[in-house]
Amino acid sequence: MAGLYLNMDHSLGSARRMGPGYMPMMVFWLQAALGAGVVLISLFSGPDPLEKWTGMDVGTLVGGIVLGIIAWRISPSVWSFFGQTYNAVGLGIMVGFIVMAFSAGWKLLAIICASICLFGLLLESGGFFLALAGLIITSCLAEHTHTKKGIVGVTIFLLIMCWWVFIYELDIRVNLWPQF
Repeated sequence: MAGLYLNMDHSLGSARRMGPGYMPMMVFWLQAALGAGVVLISLFSGPDPLEKWTGMDVGTLVGGIVLGIIAWRISPSVWSFFGQTYNAVGLGIMVGFIVMAFSAGWKLLAIICASICLFGLLLESGGFFLALAGLIITSCLAEHTHTKKGIVGVTIFLLIMCWWVFIYELDIRVNLWPQF
């Protein structure tokens, strides 16, 4: 739903003459519908699905929301980087997920979602390679069974593969290295 709100600045157009906001709007509605379906199914499937929630799970969820909102509102006054575009929102969401990661029930999901936020924050100023490496390495922290050699190997492989697909083949124009 946040994506739908943030997409309101773009003109939609029509199905025949799509504007810059048409396709993102369709994707956001599809994601909202799928998310609602997943939540409804998860609430009613299995034996007492909400019984497994601990106080820590609920506490980190509420704490993540509260601290994420605080980080979002305060961050533009701390550093001008967060006053640009939607960087403050990304930081707030990432802080919320980091707080949620302290709970065993939320750990895997929260760390992976926080790594996606990190990617978004690093992409513009840090460049494609730094953002992608941050995404991969942070995502690997979600599971403790990964070896250092495995993380380095998958990072190098995915950096090369993503460069080949997105930069070389699709010719997407994005900074590859940090911009100082």
